[in-house]
Amino acid sequence: MLPGCGGEVILASPVSPPRPLRLMLFDRTCRGFGPLPGLTASWKLGSGLYKALGRLDASKGVASWEEGLAWLASFRSGVAIAEIQFWGHGKWGCALVDRRPLDTSALLPGHPLHEPLCAIRSRLLPGGEALWWFRTCETFGGEEGHGFARAWTRFFGCRAAGHTYVIGPWQSGLHSLRCGDEPHWPASEGLVLDDRGQRQSVARWSRPGEPNTITCLHGSFPAGF
Repeated sequence: MLPGCGGEVILASPVSPPRPLRLMLFDRTCRGFGPLPGLTASWKLGSGLYKALGRLDASKGVASWEEGLAWLASFRSGVAIAEIQFWGHGKWGCALVDRRPLDTSALLPGHPLHEPLCAIRSRLLPGGEALWWFRTCETFGGEEGHGFARAWTRFFGCRAAGHTYVIGPWQSGLHSLRCGDEPHWPASEGLVLDDRGQRQSVARWSRPGEPNTITCLHGSFPAGF
């Protein structure tokens, strides 16, 4: 309660907390060769489009995980984070910036990235309501992808999403996992096997008709994914 000009008491309106942030990182090192643009140009264009559509509050192109995680930990530090997206390259069980992996080893004390990841964790919406979405190739594929999804959600206490296929304009094999749950998609999804059943070095390409396919223009994913 606040005193008014004439001595009367005025009830102060409660101040609403700021809306939780939706943030995005992308790899700025994928420059291409010669006159051909690399994927960084597409990711930068996409981040601008998403911000214009009101799907993101801020984005940053980064050249290392140290740079990207420090930004996530410090940007508007007094505001909670509802969603983090990373656009870049990936492989089974990891995401890459400048070909350097972010994997489950970073969740362990003593790893150079552990402290900034803990700082980010402290900013996420509580109760498992936050989302960390890896819009990268293959990160949730294979047994490594199962292990990554399981460890990531349990460390952060949030929902995580990722893909099992090579993604581009079409993005197949999109799955999400909540903290405490077990991966519900086949570890073999998106894999290319030879005649002996051995996994090849690349995954399948996304296309219509493959499991859980969206496009790069989708800012969210359907229920059940």
